[in-house]
Amino acid sequence: MPLPPAPPSNGLQAGPLKQAGSPFVDLMIGKVQEVNTAQQSADQMVQQMLTGEEVNQAEMLTAVQKADMAFRLMLQMRNKLMDAYREIQQIQI
Repeated sequence: MPLPPAPPSNGLQAGPLKQAGSPFVDLMIGKVQEVNTAQQSADQMVQQMLTGEEVNQAEMLTAVQKADMAFRLMLQMRNKLMDAYREIQQIQI
């Protein structure tokens, strides 16, 4: 399922993401977009194969595996970030 395009950055956005640090946010957004692109590419190759178009099966399988691996890595990164966030919430001031 493709992700919606990121909203344009016009400097008027408010919220914790823009205040957290632009380089980190930009890095994470870029990585999510890379994973999305890999997934879309793999989906397109599978669709071409299913419709009978000429597709190299090895390239298609490699693209699907790359997209799967990238998604799993992104999911683990999210899990680690959520763990860190919960740990920070537990800190007593």
